[in-house]
Amino acid sequence: MNVTVQKISTKAAPASDDKAVLAIFEQLALEAGRAIMRVFHEGCTVEEKADTSPVTEADRESEAIILAGLRAAFPGTPCVAEEEAASGVTPVEIGDEFFLVDPLDGTKEFVKRRAEFTVNIALIRSGAPTLGVVFAPCSGHFFSGRPGLAERLAVDDEFRIAGRSPVRVSPAANPLRVVVSRSHNTPQTEAYVAALEAAELVSIGSSLKFCLLASGEADLYPRFGRTMEWDTAAGDAVLRAAGGSTTTPDGRPLVYGKRGRPGIADFVNPDFIARGG
Repeated sequence: MNVTVQKISTKAAPASDDKAVLAIFEQLALEAGRAIMRVFHEGCTVEEKADTSPVTEADRESEAIILAGLRAAFPGTPCVAEEEAASGVTPVEIGDEFFLVDPLDGTKEFVKRRAEFTVNIALIRSGAPTLGVVFAPCSGHFFSGRPGLAERLAVDDEFRIAGRSPVRVSPAANPLRVVVSRSHNTPQTEAYVAALEAAELVSIGSSLKFCLLASGEADLYPRFGRTMEWDTAAGDAVLRAAGGSTTTPDGRPLVYGKRGRPGIADFVNPDFIARGG
């Protein structure tokens, strides 16, 4: 797949431009997903980054595709991407608008040959995730969100968009449907869930947890433990577009673009709770 992109300014973009920006996100995610699946089927070696997390050829190839496309279409907008950041490459200034990219969220799931890994691309405006796509190329799950509209996309065998349907958060169920991380659960998260009067647990990897809330299939996603902004931004954008929210445990909105905090690495998230209806 070769994606043709046109240069678009994201600065103060009206809704029509948001739609055009999101269309580019979608096509880049599809192209990256195709590359990831090629590596998935052919096999690859697994390396270890400085923080001991795994990285593969699929992570790097996906990121290269996405960054090339974003920088061609939006040459004035900074990009923050997981693998570049791991190698010490981040923009000097990110301003009020920048992209956050996780080229393969759920590398542990990818290595274990589970289907839950995703491609995540988001646009941050004034600290809020405004546009985002989450594509799980192995399962075909694809979610896209911009202010006021979140959608589930159908993808055919040729990695083309075959249909769209809007999604929306649903009123909370009883018992609450709570999603937790498959690979990164913590005692604090378990304690939070235990304190709920009743809960039905759903365990899943990657940013698909946000999408379950966005599509009304779950109610709550508590996360106590380290995450990075590129892990959450795209899924958070989809959730907010669908009428949900993500806050810190004390109720403040989760913000993005966190840098220069004493004793805390750049782009690290605090604990948070994502909610559907």
